[in-house]
Amino acid sequence: MHDGRRKLEDVTAYVSAFDLFSIGIGPSSSHTVGPLRAAKAFADRLADDGMLDRVTHVTCTLYGSLGSTGIGHGTPDAIIAGLSGLAAETCRPDDVRGAWSALGDDATLMLAGRHPVPIARDDIAFEPRTRLPGHPNALTLSAWGTAPDGSTAVLPLREETYYSIGGGFIRRDGEEADLAARAEHPLPYDSSEQLLRLCAELDIPICEVARRNEAAIHGAEATRERLDLIWSAMAECVANGLAGDGTLPGGLGVKRRAAAMREHLEAAEQQPGRDTSIEWLHAFALAVNEENASGGRVVTAPTNGAAGIVPAVAHYFLRFVPGASIEGIRQYLLTATAIGSLFKANASISGAEGGCQAEVGSACAMAAGALCAVLGGTPQQVENAAEIAMEHHLGLTCDPVGGLVQIPCIERNAIASSTAVSAARLALHGDGSHLVSLDTVIETMRQTGLDMSTKYKETSEGGLAVNVIEC
Repeated sequence: MHDGRRKLEDVTAYVSAFDLFSIGIGPSSSHTVGPLRAAKAFADRLADDGMLDRVTHVTCTLYGSLGSTGIGHGTPDAIIAGLSGLAAETCRPDDVRGAWSALGDDATLMLAGRHPVPIARDDIAFEPRTRLPGHPNALTLSAWGTAPDGSTAVLPLREETYYSIGGGFIRRDGEEADLAARAEHPLPYDSSEQLLRLCAELDIPICEVARRNEAAIHGAEATRERLDLIWSAMAECVANGLAGDGTLPGGLGVKRRAAAMREHLEAAEQQPGRDTSIEWLHAFALAVNEENASGGRVVTAPTNGAAGIVPAVAHYFLRFVPGASIEGIRQYLLTATAIGSLFKANASISGAEGGCQAEVGSACAMAAGALCAVLGGTPQQVENAAEIAMEHHLGLTCDPVGGLVQIPCIERNAIASSTAVSAARLALHGDGSHLVSLDTVIETMRQTGLDMSTKYKETSEGGLAVNVIEC
């Protein structure tokens, strides 16, 4: 925990909504988006330093969880895409799929999009048993090339290690994570206790704390536009998932269900008195996570593996709550950001670091608190809703079968969406007072993650991953 003697104005847990909700591709924010960003950063640094033309060869080593489940998560494909200069926010998913696995003899990589170097599948190595101290998700990129004097000798030009720390965030070894303009936040807070104090002192809701912080960085109008862009991407992902069909890639033979569920629910809605709201909630979550598992366009919320919960609950709000509006969605996303920031700063949103409690648990808490807020909850009730949601995900392991973000990940998002709605409704029946604070449950999650066996933290070495027969 942070040193309580520090002044409030000196610290902030707040992470911008546009960092926490970033547009990328599936199937994993930590194993696909993060490595892609790291590889692109490495290539860009070579170009910026005038070294690109001297490079004759590049290699990458994936450590720990990236080495264990990297192939199932498309990590090698992401590395090749990033080295080629593609950006997670704008690349076409089809340009990433198979970028490594389809490499043939005499393949060429356009480093940073403009300098050709030979590339082979063996240039990406896997070291699952080696865990670097900085983070379980680590990768080292190396470039070799000619000496500046023009001699033919091949020398090591640069080697950098990056950590994919969850949610698509990366950190280069020796540097802090690249988060947006922390020092510019006018309303900093380091805990939910401080967040509630700000709300009480200024007589504002939690979403307004986030809105003022965002406006200080981006401006009020740009904040509104960017929130709408995030929501548009989330809505498009749900729509694509509800229309998708077929079998998910990876070899498990998992069939997509969201489209068939949509058709069933559309027919069921014609039956008088039939309440389909929770079933639609499940369909929305399945839609997102099936899109993610297929490597499609998805928004981290706060990770890809847990990306279905926040948009599913938001769709539930828009479709089934009278008076719901796009302004309510903006308030929902801002509230979720304020809550998610606490998990990011004080515990973890990385499955490789804290198990699935850090991903699905955090997302469930964000959605529960945000829904409570747009249903009229006070800041105390919002904090209570988030605490309830997280408390009942403590100890949840990350054990993906086959290293794929499919089993149990897809259904887990649907169930957690229901939990989020239940937690919000439950909190609204109270006055916000409760025995276990959100700060306490976040710290408990952090400690539980430290105690959890590595085999239950996105390595596919325990749990369902070893007890389910892959057919």
